[in-house]
Amino acid sequence: MRSADIRQTFLDFFAERGHQVVPSSPLVPENDPTLLFVNAGMVQFKETFLGHEKRDYHRAVSSQRCVRAGGKHNDLENVGYTARHHTFFEMLGNFSFGDYFKRDAIRYAWDLLTGPYGLSPERLWVTVYVDDDEAARIWLDEIGVDPARFSRIDGDDNFWSMGDTGPCGPCSEIFYDHGPEVPGGPPGTPEEDGDRYVEIWNLVFMQYDRQADGTMSELPHPSVDTGMGLERLAAVLQGNQSNYDIDLFRHLMEAAALAAGVDFDRDNSHLKVIADHIRSVAFLIVDGVLPSNEGRGYVLRRIIRRAIRHGFQLGTREPFFHRMVQPLVEEMGEAYPELAEQADRVARILEKEEQRFAETLDAGMKHLEEAFANLQDDQLDGGVIFRLYDTYGFPADLTADIARERGVGVDMAGFEQHMEAQRERARAAGQFGVDYHAGIHTDAETEFLGYDALEAEGTVVALFRGSEPVERLEAGDEGAVVLDRTPFYGESGGQVGDTGALTSGDGRFEVRDTQKAGNAHVHIGTLNLGHLAVGDTVRAGVTGERRASTAHNHSATHLLHAALRRILGDHVQQKGSLVEPERLRFDFSHEAPLSADEVAAIETMVNGQIRANTPVHTRVTSMDEARKMGAVALFGEKYGDTVRVLSMGEDDFSVELCGGTHVARTGDIGLFKVVEEGGVSAGVRRIEAVTGEAAFRRLEGAEAALGRLAEKLKTDRDGVEARVDQLQERLRAAEKETERLQAKLASSQGADLADQAQEMDGIKVLAARMEGADPKALRSTVDQLKQKLGSGVIVLGVPGDGKVNLAAGVTEDLTDRIAAGELVNHVAARVGGKGGGRADFAQAGGSQPEALGEALDSVRPWVAEQLG
Repeated sequence: MRSADIRQTFLDFFAERGHQVVPSSPLVPENDPTLLFVNAGMVQFKETFLGHEKRDYHRAVSSQRCVRAGGKHNDLENVGYTARHHTFFEMLGNFSFGDYFKRDAIRYAWDLLTGPYGLSPERLWVTVYVDDDEAARIWLDEIGVDPARFSRIDGDDNFWSMGDTGPCGPCSEIFYDHGPEVPGGPPGTPEEDGDRYVEIWNLVFMQYDRQADGTMSELPHPSVDTGMGLERLAAVLQGNQSNYDIDLFRHLMEAAALAAGVDFDRDNSHLKVIADHIRSVAFLIVDGVLPSNEGRGYVLRRIIRRAIRHGFQLGTREPFFHRMVQPLVEEMGEAYPELAEQADRVARILEKEEQRFAETLDAGMKHLEEAFANLQDDQLDGGVIFRLYDTYGFPADLTADIARERGVGVDMAGFEQHMEAQRERARAAGQFGVDYHAGIHTDAETEFLGYDALEAEGTVVALFRGSEPVERLEAGDEGAVVLDRTPFYGESGGQVGDTGALTSGDGRFEVRDTQKAGNAHVHIGTLNLGHLAVGDTVRAGVTGERRASTAHNHSATHLLHAALRRILGDHVQQKGSLVEPERLRFDFSHEAPLSADEVAAIETMVNGQIRANTPVHTRVTSMDEARKMGAVALFGEKYGDTVRVLSMGEDDFSVELCGGTHVARTGDIGLFKVVEEGGVSAGVRRIEAVTGEAAFRRLEGAEAALGRLAEKLKTDRDGVEARVDQLQERLRAAEKETERLQAKLASSQGADLADQAQEMDGIKVLAARMEGADPKALRSTVDQLKQKLGSGVIVLGVPGDGKVNLAAGVTEDLTDRIAAGELVNHVAARVGGKGGGRADFAQAGGSQPEALGEALDSVRPWVAEQLG
């Protein structure tokens, strides 16, 4: 049975028994900051099991994609070395939310394994938790499992919990017996670590609610959560002991061998790693993760680089990993159509990562090999690991991985000491000021009234001078005020905090910023008049014009996000934003710069929605209902039981979860204009834009500048582009003529310079000054001189405009004794510069042309020293 058929059989079996087939959730857990990636089938149902979320079904079945490659659950280091570890796997699971319990869960599992999957009962071994008499009775008396193939097991292996408190309960595990010819004993015995008995299915019975003091009470609605790894089950059903021998992996390993240009070998650990890693990285990218140097993006980059290095060890030096995407689509694209839809994008991102890492890997491996060769004992020093990381960008975990393969230990504690010292230096260098209010902590809660009003009365519930709570502020004090209710928006979701004033009797507190501390809105500023005390009633007034401008930009950000997704694709996800009165900034996932046509199309689409002048609607609802409405939620954001859904534009052009302040109608935005588009990091772009009055002023300024330019070019505005084209063509012609004359001059100088070469031990050495040659002409002259001299070393220097251009050349017969890069650096150091290049040619620059003569004079002694 093929892996695809095994997956479908599982889903069909439970669908026929009243289970809702639920698609796999993305690998980035929604609304769960405790997890780096989804690592089990129950993650998307966590809120349901906790009772925080209600679904319209009580039974579910899914094939959930999972990643265990970072954080608490990390199998990365074992991939390629064991038969069953993966960074990516599929978890088959059936779930009951207060519906059926142990009897049905056990019956379903047994019927499926011994029925459609055709496994012999004599090959199955069942375990239950040591004191779970109910499950034991069902297995032994009702199912009829052989008591000789049944055991009770104590400890954490057969008791599951969601955390230190909350739902928990006993497990029942089903093992497959590969037979007596395979080493290993039954579960629960001292010999259980062998490969004979392999766990294939775990049935979790959520039966208890564990309290903080350790006591457990019966849950009113006990539930079921099961998990069976597709890859393990496929290995059993296809008669293999290793997951890497199943159809899915065999195809991917064959594709890896072809992409890397090597013969296929089923036992090749490098091919296993590449086949495993393409699954995790492709689906992570599909689910919105992009390579970066932090968080999830760093884990993704680490997996990519690990795969590239294993290709490197196979002997390939060309980008190959991105060619694994299409074979993966052939295997899994039918079950996961989103993979097929984004295949080209995934391949482009991987190819860029390969190109970026190639240089790092090549240089780092040379220095790492030197470190291995110079080992004094069997451990790599932490300082060496840090230098590789800090100087050459070679990841520490990659160093550790390679060392492990060589049987060499690594001093990671020493590495961390060097890293901490670097962090301290960075912190010291960056502490030019201190966040005056960073330490404010309060349990107070503020009711936000700003959606409907810019002015309101509130009571002072807390005051701070700096981060210290006080009962009273006096005139001149800088501090912070917390009210029980306020129209002031506290900075969040990219929108800056409001400014304004709090007034009470003779007191006036100027608010220069509003932040959030827990559930409180903290008004930060200065008490200019009178005094303010806890318990006072104040009139809170927001600066209206500033709020309105901010709302224009915030609403435009939502329209921009929607336009980007329509024009560039659904892979676009918000990666950060800043909404100020003056401008908006929006960061989003996309791997390529936007063309002028794409930017124009985005502007046209957003302005079309603005001109439509449709009402902006808000609705407070449940998260489930928001999903049904198609609301866009931001990865990494924490949402409560209820959410605020904002809809704007024609036919719900934009529907997002947002707690910010917005315009009443899209027409209030006035005008949208992109100011700048550029890159922020790998795979993340940034658009800066202005709206309303600011956009109008920008267009007005552009019109005035165009008028002045037309006047200077002696044409009308419509003729500016044609006149600039004419001038550019003349300039290009002049530049070509200048290059021709410089080359001619350099060639004539070169012919004369060849006669100045001096012989040293049969080698001709030339160190000379040239005039008026640009870098291109300089290189051409060095090449001509190498041909004329036959065997020799050349250094040419060109002074001018307060700088020096240097070029060094070494004929091929001498590069094993003299390197042009080292030579040019030696000369450049004497003219205040540096450079580098290949062994046969190198260039450099300097800032001290007055020292050129002395620098050139040092060439012959340096060459003599190299020749020994």
